Amino acid sequence: MNACQRCGACCAHFRVDFSCYELASLGGSVPDGLVVEVTGVTVRMRGTDHWPPRCTALTGTVGQQVACAIYEWRPGPCREFAAGSEACTRARARHGLPPLSDSDRDVTANPP
Repeated sequence: MNACQRCGACCAHFRVDFSCYELASLGGSVPDGLVVEVTGVTVRMRGTDHWPPRCTALTGTVGQQVACAIYEWRPGPCREFAAGSEACTRARARHGLPPLSDSDRDVTANPP
């Protein structure tokens, strides 16, 4: 299990906004029912529009074992999020988790 599958802090810390053109109904892959409209061309993953945020696609317990229910169809911001980045460290700290070690970063660089 890679460090991201034990963590999930990013999914329970940040808003996830992206182009509506990533929605399945408009030729993308993100299921339409999992988003709320922000503007005419921007949508947000449900759950990340509240405080504290927690993406509706996140399953499991943050810091123990998690999974993304739409991993293969996740939006661009999730695909681009870098494990071990400054943003990752901030999200982990909010959940009482230490920064990723170098060995954890190596494993998460190419998640399954």
